Amino acid sequence: MDNDYYSIDAILAENQKIQCTFKIDIPDLGYLDGGADRDIKALSKLQLPFWLAPMLLYSDYADCNVPQPFNQRVRNALIAEARSVKLSGLVGSGGLWYAFGRMIMGLVDDYQAKEMSDLLKETFKRRLVDVMDQAQHFGALGASSGGAGHGQVGEGFREGLDGTERELFALAQESSKLVKQWYESSEKANR
Repeated sequence: MDNDYYSIDAILAENQKIQCTFKIDIPDLGYLDGGADRDIKALSKLQLPFWLAPMLLYSDYADCNVPQPFNQRVRNALIAEARSVKLSGLVGSGGLWYAFGRMIMGLVDDYQAKEMSDLLKETFKRRLVDVMDQAQHFGALGASSGGAGHGQVGEGFREGLDGTERELFALAQESSKLVKQWYESSEKANR
């Protein structure tokens, strides 16, 4: 996300935690662990923000594991039925699962990056149809009836979406409302 320097979404995605195992002792950085030790000892495992991980990896001070939102259990669930996984629950603050995945791709080897890319792409494709369908449905309801009684159902659906999917949902919902209003107004004009 190098080109997203001023993006709030990029900043939030970079603050996701990633587990790192230190290869060597690191003096005077024990405060990163939040403990009373002055130094970080070799083989210590710490949950650190993503933005710190590339420096540790490239300096060969630590190894980082693929974070839990992309572990094998989550991958299997996404492969089985991507629409049923609540992506917003996998990562904190804003649920930016796709953005976090894109950043992880820059840390792993080419094979893992290709796997991650395929996972992100396939998940997005499988979920997009549902996002657009639901957005049009709730957008059309909102335009004609004010959305009374349907807000809780739409909100429940939105809660499980990633931040990117929520943006698309809102845009598609607004577009659907505007199309329905236009259609109804042009229909009245033709009478």
